[in-house]
Amino acid sequence: MRVSETDSVRPAEGELKRTMTFFPALSTVMGTVIGAGVFFKAASVASVTGSTSLHMFSWLLGGLISVCAGLTAAELAAAIPETGGMLRYVERAYGKFASFLLGWAQAIIYFPANVAALSIIFGTQFKNLFGLSDTMIVPIAIAAATSIMLLNFLGSKAGGMFQSITLVCKLVPLALIVVFGLFQEGQIEVSLFPVQAGAGVGGFAPALGAGLLATMFAYDGWIHVGNIAGELKNPSRDLPRAIAGGIFGIMIVYLLVNWAYLRTMAIPDLAGNENAAMEVAQKIFGGLGGRIVTIGILVSVYGTINGYTLTGMRLPYAMGISRQLPFSDKLAKLNRNKVPYIAGFLELGIAIIMMMVGGFDVLTDMLIFVIWIFYTMVFVAVIILRKTEPDLHRPYKVPVYPVIPAIAIVGGVFIVIMTLINQFQLAMIGLILTAVGIPFYLYMQKKIQ
Repeated sequence: MRVSETDSVRPAEGELKRTMTFFPALSTVMGTVIGAGVFFKAASVASVTGSTSLHMFSWLLGGLISVCAGLTAAELAAAIPETGGMLRYVERAYGKFASFLLGWAQAIIYFPANVAALSIIFGTQFKNLFGLSDTMIVPIAIAAATSIMLLNFLGSKAGGMFQSITLVCKLVPLALIVVFGLFQEGQIEVSLFPVQAGAGVGGFAPALGAGLLATMFAYDGWIHVGNIAGELKNPSRDLPRAIAGGIFGIMIVYLLVNWAYLRTMAIPDLAGNENAAMEVAQKIFGGLGGRIVTIGILVSVYGTINGYTLTGMRLPYAMGISRQLPFSDKLAKLNRNKVPYIAGFLELGIAIIMMMVGGFDVLTDMLIFVIWIFYTMVFVAVIILRKTEPDLHRPYKVPVYPVIPAIAIVGGVFIVIMTLINQFQLAMIGLILTAVGIPFYLYMQKKIQ
């Protein structure tokens, strides 16, 4: 890994100040990635892998792929520190059409599906906590998503403050489950070797592919960590350490949490169990303690919905400013608190439709499939831009090039191909929804001309 001679150069006027050191960067990475997936994806991974060994291996491999993915994408984040992030990287390597499709996929699938899936989980856990009817899940989910959207309409400061408050709620339940779950009496024996798929899951490779797809929702968020490059004092040294150390630390936390799950609940009981997080908490802490931990998990999920709402509504707004979408003048409107409220209502409307037609796992698998197509394009873009723009200033370069980008690319291709094989219908829905953007692109291009 090379250290740029410009790392210590003072930033030009208008640039971000380089004041961030390693430990704040490490905290940013971990705070960005850790969300609701660690609490609720264990049931899905257990269902598709069918064994404790492949269940744990899926979480391990997902973490290692995410480390390589983060280290690779960070090169472009450091070299192209522009608003829009991944949109700008894709446009630079592949052109405006590919960049538009990414923006469309994020606005129509990725952010709304995240809000919808997390809201469904919130509704499910709220229903379980208070013993309500299953018919209340979707209404509660809609109420949660709508209340957060209204909160964000008060301004980015309000949304950001709420995000900071709920950050600790991600960590407290995790810490309690790990510390008390690993040392409780009457634990279930867990076998890690040999790593093999359980009976009736269709073989090792399909089971691993499905398990990886599920874990990637919990690891998602690493694409944003490179955005801190412009504020690091020494990005060449600290950015790879923060990304690798942060995601590796997250992977350890995820492995410990899942180990506690498996020591508390057998694979057949965990598999497909939407109430797994609450049941594990109750087994570890008893009735009242379990309910308190579940409330902490609910607040954590609510905060994660806020994060996707806060950032998601600004994508249609940005595309509206660039006149990339029909009714761009409407999408670019701000309320008196300088919030893109029309774009917010669009994202909320799509999310509510998704809540009514899809469950948590269906929505998360679809959004991860679609976004990983573009993630893989970003990994390839690192290689493309090394050739087409060799003089581009790169404050940070991915270490062990091209091995780490190659691992990220292979991991991305494996996830996409196995989803096409295992969940063809779901993958086609994701591709069709993405392709629906093509007529809009052609229409707007013709209108601009």
